[in-house]
Amino acid sequence: MLARAQRLRGTTRCHRPTRAEPHIVLLIDELATLTAYADRKQRAEVDQLLGLWLAQGRAVGVSVIAAVQDPSKDVVALRQLFPVRVGLRMTEATQSAMILSTSAHQQGARCEEISDTTPGVGYVLTEGNTAIVRVRAFHVSDNDIAWLAANFTPPGRRGDNQRRR
Repeated sequence: MLARAQRLRGTTRCHRPTRAEPHIVLLIDELATLTAYADRKQRAEVDQLLGLWLAQGRAVGVSVIAAVQDPSKDVVALRQLFPVRVGLRMTEATQSAMILSTSAHQQGARCEEISDTTPGVGYVLTEGNTAIVRVRAFHVSDNDIAWLAANFTPPGRRGDNQRRR
């Protein structure tokens, strides 16, 4: 990321993806593994590097997507650096405030009240906005995934002329 920033310095303020310089997405499936359950030295390194990626990455074409099961303060210490925050079904009211904002409940964003019969419902807070928006995303079930895998052949790798089934 720093090398890319150096290459872009003085030429542009915003990265435009190309084949040579694609947009990079860093996906962290369970942030707590890196921020709460690691040893002290690893946590310090993760906080430093993740903070750098979150603070400077967007300008050079780097996005960070992180998921947490327990959105507590020690797990998501850098939450203010995430430009978009999404709260799905949670177990406690304090978790909505921790992920979205302290005004989440006053705005009606009660993630702990989302029914398990409405998968995909959540609340979103985006950078530059104070309003939290209720959303619903399409839910892909295990049966949907099995059907897709059975009915669609994945694309072949480069140089692979055989279709896989």
